[in-house]
Amino acid sequence: MSLLLRDARVVTGASAEIDRGWVHLADGLVHEAGAGDPPPAVVSAAVDVVDAREVAGPGALVTPGLVDIHAHGGGGSAFEDPDAAAAVDRILGVHAAHGVTRVVASLVSAAPLALEHTIGGLSAAARPGLLGIHLEGPCLDVDHRGAHAPWALRNPASLDVERLTAAGTLVQITIAPELPGALDLIRAFVAAGVRVAVGHTGADTATTRRAIAAGATLLTHAFNAMPPLHHRAPGRVGAALADEAMTLELIADGTHVDPSLFAPLFRAAPGRIALVSDAMAAAGSPDGDYRLGDLAVTVSGGIARLRDTDTIAGSTLTLDRAVRGVVAAGVPLVDAVAAATRVPAGAIGRDDLGLLQPGCRGDAVLWSEDLEPVAVWRDGIRLS
Repeated sequence: MSLLLRDARVVTGASAEIDRGWVHLADGLVHEAGAGDPPPAVVSAAVDVVDAREVAGPGALVTPGLVDIHAHGGGGSAFEDPDAAAAVDRILGVHAAHGVTRVVASLVSAAPLALEHTIGGLSAAARPGLLGIHLEGPCLDVDHRGAHAPWALRNPASLDVERLTAAGTLVQITIAPELPGALDLIRAFVAAGVRVAVGHTGADTATTRRAIAAGATLLTHAFNAMPPLHHRAPGRVGAALADEAMTLELIADGTHVDPSLFAPLFRAAPGRIALVSDAMAAAGSPDGDYRLGDLAVTVSGGIARLRDTDTIAGSTLTLDRAVRGVVAAGVPLVDAVAAATRVPAGAIGRDDLGLLQPGCRGDAVLWSEDLEPVAVWRDGIRLS
């Protein structure tokens, strides 16, 4: 398949922006991109030619496909659902309609044997858009567990790294580093090739720095499920902002973090903010009653909370809305796009994603001027 997207503003996912350009996808990869009119050889080689401004309007924009490294579900389904294949197809389909071409399946805390079973089922239901699995727990601080069931939490000594990584494609795990044995567990997962995030934690600054020294490179949903940033006790957020090795997740739905903090956070950690959805089953679905792991959730006004509490339980966010939200808050478009493409992909070691550069995967989104996805391609194949 050979696709040419032409006559569009192009944001490559890096710092480059082309006011009027084109992108050529061939054999599932980005073949070439450039400014102005595409060369005759490119036009003649393309099987499918899309004139972006004709399809999406005069402000047509082309970006890489969005990459969500923290999503629990969508369309009424969760990645823990018994029919893994059906759940994966439904969730990927919902998020693809919002410009997301690649997703990491996040699982809430559960017993280790249950996690092994779910990892195995999801890995057997492998799809091109599924990048692997993120264990958000079970080694979390009980006082900052958020929407994780307290009975599902475990001490680090209870996890068998070899068994979990052998069960399937595990790419990331969130750990509270203050738990006894957590630093050794971080080192073990890093040695196994799994990216480690600090999260659901009350760890102080020094402990967070030790976790980073042990190999942690992510902060799970910055500001949420952790004590607030304090000028004399910078803690987890402060330590992550100060260390260039750290990528900070941001749920930019306006509920988890106030929009007035979006632009300052981007300025404080340039190139290190990863937009994530933390979407649960209600994403792309109406308000109502749902479940997140073992817990009942009520969604009202698009905000998910544990039933009869004020505790936020994931979100109904999709990454296109996150991009629109941070741009509206004053974040430059190129930085917003990078935060939903190149930065999260790089955070899990996928430098072949999130960029419109030769040799990268042929994932692209065509947007209207008001940043609504109009068409989406993964590996050069149209999804939406």
